[in-house]
Amino acid sequence: MTGTNATADTRTRPLRGDDLERMIIIDQAHTGRSRRRFLAKRLTSATQHPENFVHLGIDRGGVLVGFVLARLLQGEFGRADSSAAVDLLGVAPDGQEHGYGHALMDGLLGEARQRGVQHLQSEAEWTNHSLLRFFDATGFKLANRVVLERRVGEPFNESVEDI
Repeated sequence: MTGTNATADTRTRPLRGDDLERMIIIDQAHTGRSRRRFLAKRLTSATQHPENFVHLGIDRGGVLVGFVLARLLQGEFGRADSSAAVDLLGVAPDGQEHGYGHALMDGLLGEARQRGVQHLQSEAEWTNHSLLRFFDATGFKLANRVVLERRVGEPFNESVEDI
């Protein structure tokens, strides 16, 4: 791994099904809640359909200390070229500041390039300053689109005059 102060007992590798429990622990340390079902579904999809994902873990002494998972996209949002969306990214709190996140991103970028991906995108809550700093440090910029959302349980108040 280049660009890290990782030791010789650190390696980057594809994620495996048996990484799930460790991924949950790492993710929960950052989110404050368990996202077991989401992580399990995404990991299962990635390992069963590797042609649709780039997924990497980083081990230190045989223990998973970080992971990244990106979906490969073709033609979504009207784009003609291929892109990838980073869905999951996490480094164990005691593994931060060791370059593991950068090593994962380097691996992701390398694999994405080999697969013809032209753009990498992700989302982050604007209050997640550490993640935004990481994305900035790894070359991400603000996209040219705005994400809009709406609660579906609230009625749409439309008067007859609006029609």
